[in-house]
Amino acid sequence: MLLLFLTSTIQLVFAKGKDNVREACKVTRYPKLCFRSLAQFSNAAGTSPSKWARAGVSVTIGEVKHVLVYLARLKKIQGQVGGRRSRAALSDCIETSRDALDELHRSLGVLRKLSKNTFGTQMDDLNTWISAALTDQDTCLDGFQGQRVGKEIRLLKIKVIRSYYITSNALALVNKLATTGIGSIADP
Repeated sequence: MLLLFLTSTIQLVFAKGKDNVREACKVTRYPKLCFRSLAQFSNAAGTSPSKWARAGVSVTIGEVKHVLVYLARLKKIQGQVGGRRSRAALSDCIETSRDALDELHRSLGVLRKLSKNTFGTQMDDLNTWISAALTDQDTCLDGFQGQRVGKEIRLLKIKVIRSYYITSNALALVNKLATTGIGSIADP
Protein backbone atom coordinates (compact mmCIF):
# COMPACT_ATOMS: atom_id res chain seq x y z
CA MET A 1 0.00 0.00 0.00
CA LEU A 2 2.82 2.39 0.91
CA LEU A 3 4.63 1.58 -2.33
CA LEU A 4 1.48 2.35 -4.33
CA PHE A 5 1.09 5.68 -2.52
CA LEU A 6 4.74 6.66 -3.12
CA THR A 7 4.56 5.68 -6.79
CA SER A 8 1.42 7.73 -7.42
CA THR A 9 2.87 10.71 -5.51
CA ILE A 10 6.07 10.63 -7.56
CA GLN A 11 4.06 10.43 -10.79
CA LEU A 12 1.93 13.40 -9.69
CA VAL A 13 5.00 15.51 -8.83
CA PHE A 14 6.67 14.59 -12.13
CA ALA A 15 3.53 15.44 -14.12
CA LYS A 16 3.20 18.79 -12.34
CA GLY A 17 6.87 19.53 -13.04
CA LYS A 18 6.35 18.81 -16.74
CA ASP A 19 3.38 21.20 -16.72
CA ASN A 20 5.55 23.89 -15.11
CA VAL A 21 8.32 23.68 -17.70
CA ARG A 22 5.86 23.41 -20.58
CA GLU A 23 4.05 26.54 -19.34
CA ALA A 24 7.31 28.45 -18.85
CA CYS A 25 8.53 27.52 -22.32
CA LYS A 26 5.37 28.71 -24.08
CA VAL A 27 6.85 32.20 -24.39
CA THR A 28 10.02 31.02 -26.11
CA ARG A 29 10.82 30.84 -29.80
CA TYR A 30 12.14 27.28 -29.51
CA PRO A 31 9.76 25.61 -27.01
CA LYS A 32 10.86 22.00 -27.63
CA LEU A 33 14.50 22.90 -27.02
CA CYS A 34 13.43 24.94 -24.01
CA PHE A 35 11.53 21.99 -22.59
CA ARG A 36 14.48 19.61 -23.09
CA SER A 37 17.07 22.01 -21.70
CA LEU A 38 15.06 23.21 -18.69
CA ALA A 39 13.13 20.08 -17.66
CA GLN A 40 15.58 19.41 -14.83
CA PHE A 41 14.48 22.69 -13.17
CA SER A 42 10.74 22.03 -13.40
CA ASN A 43 10.06 21.26 -9.75
CA ALA A 44 12.54 23.74 -8.30
CA ALA A 45 11.38 26.64 -10.48
CA GLY A 46 7.69 25.86 -10.14
CA THR A 47 5.72 28.74 -11.60
CA SER A 48 8.21 31.48 -10.67
CA PRO A 49 9.21 33.64 -13.67
CA SER A 50 12.38 34.78 -11.87
CA LYS A 51 13.49 31.20 -11.25
CA TRP A 52 12.77 30.26 -14.88
CA ALA A 53 14.77 33.26 -16.08
CA ARG A 54 17.70 32.24 -13.84
CA ALA A 55 17.46 28.66 -15.06
CA GLY A 56 17.41 29.83 -18.69
CA VAL A 57 20.51 31.97 -18.25
CA SER A 58 22.29 29.23 -16.28
CA VAL A 59 21.68 26.69 -19.03
CA THR A 60 22.85 29.24 -21.61
CA ILE A 61 26.09 29.77 -19.71
CA GLY A 62 26.67 26.02 -19.83
CA GLU A 63 26.04 25.96 -23.59
CA VAL A 64 28.45 28.83 -24.26
CA LYS A 65 31.09 27.13 -22.11
CA HIS A 66 30.56 23.99 -24.19
CA VAL A 67 31.17 26.03 -27.35
CA LEU A 68 34.32 27.55 -25.82
CA VAL A 69 35.69 24.09 -24.97
CA TYR A 70 35.15 23.03 -28.58
CA LEU A 71 36.76 26.27 -29.82
CA ALA A 72 39.82 25.61 -27.64
CA ARG A 73 40.10 22.17 -29.21
CA LEU A 74 39.86 23.68 -32.68
CA LYS A 75 42.49 26.28 -31.79
CA LYS A 76 44.92 23.47 -30.93
CA ILE A 77 44.45 21.89 -34.35
CA GLN A 78 43.94 25.14 -36.24
CA GLY A 79 46.48 24.18 -38.90
CA GLN A 80 44.01 21.50 -39.96
CA VAL A 81 40.96 23.78 -39.78
CA GLY A 82 41.61 25.73 -42.96
CA GLY A 83 43.41 28.70 -44.37
CA ARG A 84 44.39 32.04 -42.86
CA ARG A 85 40.86 33.38 -43.15
CA SER A 86 39.40 30.41 -41.22
CA ARG A 87 42.02 30.80 -38.49
CA ALA A 88 41.15 34.51 -38.18
CA ALA A 89 37.45 33.64 -38.03
CA LEU A 90 38.21 31.07 -35.34
CA SER A 91 40.06 33.68 -33.24
CA ASP A 92 37.17 36.12 -33.67
CA CYS A 93 34.71 33.42 -32.66
CA ILE A 94 36.68 32.69 -29.48
CA GLU A 95 36.68 36.40 -28.59
CA THR A 96 32.95 36.90 -29.24
CA SER A 97 32.08 33.71 -27.33
CA ARG A 98 34.07 34.93 -24.33
CA ASP A 99 32.24 38.26 -24.55
CA ALA A 100 28.91 36.41 -24.63
CA LEU A 101 29.92 34.38 -21.57
CA ASP A 102 30.85 37.58 -19.67
CA GLU A 103 27.48 39.16 -20.53
CA LEU A 104 25.62 36.05 -19.44
CA HIS A 105 27.50 35.88 -16.14
CA ARG A 106 26.62 39.53 -15.53
CA SER A 107 23.00 38.71 -16.31
CA LEU A 108 22.93 35.80 -13.88
CA GLY A 109 24.41 38.03 -11.19
CA VAL A 110 21.57 40.51 -11.66
CA LEU A 111 18.95 37.76 -11.65
CA ARG A 112 20.30 36.54 -8.31
CA LYS A 113 19.92 40.01 -6.77
CA LEU A 114 16.64 41.34 -8.12
CA SER A 115 15.37 44.36 -6.24
CA LYS A 116 12.00 46.07 -6.17
CA ASN A 117 13.77 49.45 -6.13
CA THR A 118 15.75 48.89 -9.32
CA PHE A 119 13.65 46.26 -11.09
CA GLY A 120 13.08 48.32 -14.26
CA THR A 121 16.77 49.15 -14.65
CA GLN A 122 17.72 45.54 -13.97
CA MET A 123 15.33 44.32 -16.66
CA ASP A 124 16.79 46.85 -19.12
CA ASP A 125 20.33 45.69 -18.29
CA LEU A 126 19.36 42.04 -18.69
CA ASN A 127 17.74 42.72 -22.04
CA THR A 128 20.84 44.60 -23.22
CA TRP A 129 23.34 41.97 -22.07
CA ILE A 130 21.46 38.90 -23.28
CA SER A 131 20.76 40.61 -26.62
CA ALA A 132 24.48 41.38 -26.85
CA ALA A 133 25.25 37.70 -26.17
CA LEU A 134 22.96 36.79 -29.08
CA THR A 135 24.77 39.27 -31.31
CA ASP A 136 28.13 37.86 -30.21
CA GLN A 137 27.04 34.34 -31.12
CA ASP A 138 25.76 35.50 -34.49
CA THR A 139 29.01 37.39 -35.09
CA CYS A 140 30.98 34.25 -34.27
CA LEU A 141 29.60 32.59 -37.37
CA ASP A 142 30.01 35.61 -39.67
CA GLY A 143 33.68 34.95 -40.31
CA PHE A 144 32.95 31.54 -41.78
CA GLN A 145 30.39 32.77 -44.33
CA GLY A 146 31.27 32.04 -47.93
CA GLN A 147 34.11 29.68 -47.05
CA ARG A 148 34.49 26.01 -47.77
CA VAL A 149 34.55 24.45 -44.36
CA GLY A 150 35.38 21.04 -43.03
CA LYS A 151 33.52 18.89 -40.57
CA GLU A 152 35.04 20.66 -37.54
CA ILE A 153 33.63 24.05 -38.57
CA ARG A 154 30.29 22.50 -39.55
CA LEU A 155 30.10 21.00 -36.06
CA LEU A 156 31.09 24.37 -34.56
CA LYS A 157 28.24 26.01 -36.46
CA ILE A 158 25.77 23.46 -35.08
CA LYS A 159 27.01 24.08 -31.54
CA VAL A 160 26.88 27.88 -31.89
CA ILE A 161 23.40 27.78 -33.43
CA ARG A 162 22.15 25.58 -30.57
CA SER A 163 23.70 27.99 -28.10
CA TYR A 164 22.05 30.90 -29.95
CA TYR A 165 18.63 29.23 -29.73
CA ILE A 166 19.03 28.54 -26.01
CA THR A 167 20.13 32.15 -25.47
CA SER A 168 17.06 33.32 -27.38
CA ASN A 169 14.91 31.21 -25.08
CA ALA A 170 16.62 32.69 -22.01
CA LEU A 171 15.90 36.20 -23.31
CA ALA A 172 12.23 35.28 -23.75
CA LEU A 173 12.09 34.02 -20.15
CA VAL A 174 13.69 37.25 -18.93
CA ASN A 175 11.19 39.26 -20.96
CA LYS A 176 8.37 37.26 -19.38
CA LEU A 177 9.77 38.15 -15.98
CA ALA A 178 9.85 41.81 -16.99
CA THR A 179 6.23 41.75 -18.12
CA THR A 180 4.95 39.89 -15.05
CA GLY A 181 6.53 42.57 -12.91
CA ILE A 182 8.10 42.97 -9.56
CA GLY A 183 5.49 40.84 -7.80
CA SER A 184 6.85 37.77 -9.57
CA ILE A 185 10.24 37.94 -7.87
CA ALA A 186 10.86 34.77 -5.90
CA ASP A 187 13.34 34.33 -3.12
CA PRO A 188 16.78 33.43 -4.52
